[in-house]
Amino acid sequence: MSNFWKNLPKPFVGLAPMDGITDQPFRQIVQKYGNPGVIFTEFVNVEGLCHSIKRLLLPLWFDPAQHPIVAQLYGKTPEYFRQCAVLVCYLGFDGVDVNMGCPSKNVASGGAGAGLIKNPKLAVEIIEAVQQGVRDWANGADLADCPDFSDKFIKAVKKLTLNYGDSQIDSQNRQLLPVSVKTRLGYEEPELETWIPALLETQPVVLTIHGRTYRQTFTGRADWDLIGQVVGVAKKLNSKTLIIGNGDVDDYQHGVKLAKKYDLAGVLIGRAIQGNPFVFAKDQSFKKINPQQKAQKLAKIALEHAQLYEQTFSQEKKYGFFPMRKHLAWYIKEIPQAKEVRRQLVGANSSQEVEQIFHQFSLL
Repeated sequence: MSNFWKNLPKPFVGLAPMDGITDQPFRQIVQKYGNPGVIFTEFVNVEGLCHSIKRLLLPLWFDPAQHPIVAQLYGKTPEYFRQCAVLVCYLGFDGVDVNMGCPSKNVASGGAGAGLIKNPKLAVEIIEAVQQGVRDWANGADLADCPDFSDKFIKAVKKLTLNYGDSQIDSQNRQLLPVSVKTRLGYEEPELETWIPALLETQPVVLTIHGRTYRQTFTGRADWDLIGQVVGVAKKLNSKTLIIGNGDVDDYQHGVKLAKKYDLAGVLIGRAIQGNPFVFAKDQSFKKINPQQKAQKLAKIALEHAQLYEQTFSQEKKYGFFPMRKHLAWYIKEIPQAKEVRRQLVGANSSQEVEQIFHQFSLL
């Protein structure tokens, strides 16, 4: 197995997967200015991929600078997970992660994401299907061996890989990708003695625990004491699975502190990264500069991000600048005149307009 996880420094601090946020341009910015220990994509629906919906390939676009990078999948059909695991291997990712923690009603109510906590039998089947998919790839399977991928879809996949520049596919040296799972403490209440052992029984290489139940969504505070208890459950079962914590991690220093306190292999940072790629910095230099310098630095990065967003997606049929606006609002949330700057940014439709607004407020 080509297991990059064992080569990461312990503890490591990585970028958590976030739907609608951790797309290609966002990951480029975070990698450049933060350099997290590991990066996850947004989650991608296996049912959609296996119905050959080409636009769902966009979240799986990445560049070589983002290694190690893990593709996250979600859904509820084991056979589709198996085929999508082959796809992830083909695209050159370093690992494949199964989302069993998304609290969105649209996802969980359909039996995917956190909805799988109520169906451990299916959850186990899904993990085993992904593990079979990476074995199939290692044994020579290709996209053409996945019956639910249409010929047009396979052509789109191969076209996508051309955008990488240097080929990331090494079909002559196929290795097993590590399979990981990201979940929550439980559904209504923590289920450390039932749900967690069921997952560990499948021997995922990594298990990431978000310190809330499904019912909590993102309210309240993540319970790190319970995350620590998951480590205890894994030790009791003599599991070799690495346990990662997630939820309300402020920055690199905070993450390392939590990982050491609860004997975790590492932690993932999610919402704290919004508008501040420096949360992964090992030093505190960004926090020490004066407010005007900080505002100008973030405005410069925000503009760069907007330009990357246009370069990445502007050729798509349903392109729009609207999804970029939330990022812009995050970048300027603490700067002087933030309210007025935000009022104008949320109406911007291009990076050129963003640049004009920043110049207007002497941020560039």
